[in-house]
Amino acid sequence: MAPSATEPFESQTTTTNRVLVKPWSRPQPTTENLEWAPLVKIDLSRFDEPGGKQELAKQLYDAVTRVGFWVVVNTGIDDERVLKQFSIGNTFFKEPLEEKCKNPCNFAEGEYFGYRENSRWIGDTRVKENIEMLNIPKAIPTYENEPKHEIVKENWEEISKFHRDVWEKVARKLFVLIAIILELPENYLADAHAYDEDSDDHLRYMIYNVRTQEEWDRAQAYSKGGHTDFGSLTLLFSQHVAGLQIRTPGGKWQYVKPIEGGITCNAADTLTFLTKGFVKSTVHRVVTPPADQLNIARLGLLYFSRPGDTTPMRPVPSPVLDRLGLLTPEDKDLNEPVVSGIEYVRARVKDVHHKTVVDKREGTSFEFRGLKVQNYYD
Repeated sequence: MAPSATEPFESQTTTTNRVLVKPWSRPQPTTENLEWAPLVKIDLSRFDEPGGKQELAKQLYDAVTRVGFWVVVNTGIDDERVLKQFSIGNTFFKEPLEEKCKNPCNFAEGEYFGYRENSRWIGDTRVKENIEMLNIPKAIPTYENEPKHEIVKENWEEISKFHRDVWEKVARKLFVLIAIILELPENYLADAHAYDEDSDDHLRYMIYNVRTQEEWDRAQAYSKGGHTDFGSLTLLFSQHVAGLQIRTPGGKWQYVKPIEGGITCNAADTLTFLTKGFVKSTVHRVVTPPADQLNIARLGLLYFSRPGDTTPMRPVPSPVLDRLGLLTPEDKDLNEPVVSGIEYVRARVKDVHHKTVVDKREGTSFEFRGLKVQNYYD
């Protein structure tokens, strides 16, 4: 993996301290013979063809209703741009802790924008979490005054355009395909997650720092961390270090294979709530990397789409859900008070992250105003 560093940058007119973003490249894939999950591949270049959306929706049906994970390719986002975002993230994580901690996540209020330090202890294992992340909100007026780290300020034009393009070229199209599956108006779910509306969507730079095998063993003996995601869609850009596993419909854990130029996608909890469980929020986890990648940090670039302030967490009026008998009279009552998407997500974030020690949660669940999700999965 190519290094990144922070060095002074000298302009032609004055000398200023700028964060030098050095190119990052993907490490070599593992040579170990892992058991890979068979995931459907959705070619988004066909989206605007005559009948393309309908054909892609048919291909996606099993993935969203049974498996919960799939891969998209040919998104129209050049890999050069993707690698630049990885490079920015890699550079950020090499910054001094003092700089990274200038804008921390406000977990006390359930807000996920900013930096999350790898400071929490994992139970009584004497091992800390090895995850750091930087979450960047949407480039819309509501979040103009959100604090930004220097590297984000200096690269904001590029970051903000990438941020919106990921939603427009990938997330929006996936919401359209899922709406077609549900026999809803094509833009129904895209409008419920609209980019220009207030929501906790974010672009995430993430890193799993290197651990020894013994540290991995102790941490995973305490908890292997099976979980579902909080929002509606998660998009994970390919980075080659194995470790992500999904629990298949048959209850088996299998690895997710990085696809060159692809984006691994999964449905998450709020989309499951909106569809009364028809769309599956699949359990997944990150485990010890293969031996030939154990000493490589697992750098991540992700996008999380979440329903916003104006989206009620009421099941969608889908004819499919109605025919399956999933919709109750209460679900159809528009006067029935329900929580908004942003209220649920922030309550969930606060519950999971506003703590200094990762606790055991087997057999427990989180519930907020009628919405319930299991906390931990083996």
